[in-house]
Amino acid sequence: MHQVISEEWIRTAVFMLVRLVEAAGALVIFTGAALGFGRFVVVALRRRPELFTPVRLDLGRFLALGLEFQLASDLLRTAVAPSFDEIGKLAAVAAIRTALNFFLGREIREEREEIAASHRETAP
Repeated sequence: MHQVISEEWIRTAVFMLVRLVEAAGALVIFTGAALGFGRFVVVALRRRPELFTPVRLDLGRFLALGLEFQLASDLLRTAVAPSFDEIGKLAAVAAIRTALNFFLGREIREEREEIAASHRETAP
């Protein structure tokens, strides 16, 4: 029986998809870092350290989203006939990225709660 799509073609297509998703993740992280730095400079020049927390929260959101893209690229990388070595590497990387994302998400939630509490205290 003749194969319609060769395994080599699928590997090449998946490799290109992996690169695209990795680039998307890197772009999200870079965009968040650039915007965060710009906002940080504005806040620092105004000498308003209480406004650093929202800057950190926004940067954290970009980092969390970027990490999700990076994890997606790792999953794609092992989509075509993975070896046990690749699966082991994926498991390690996925565990690290998932842990980072978990703790980042928790920190974002805690910071958001602190901001909400401080707004309630200052509200008339």
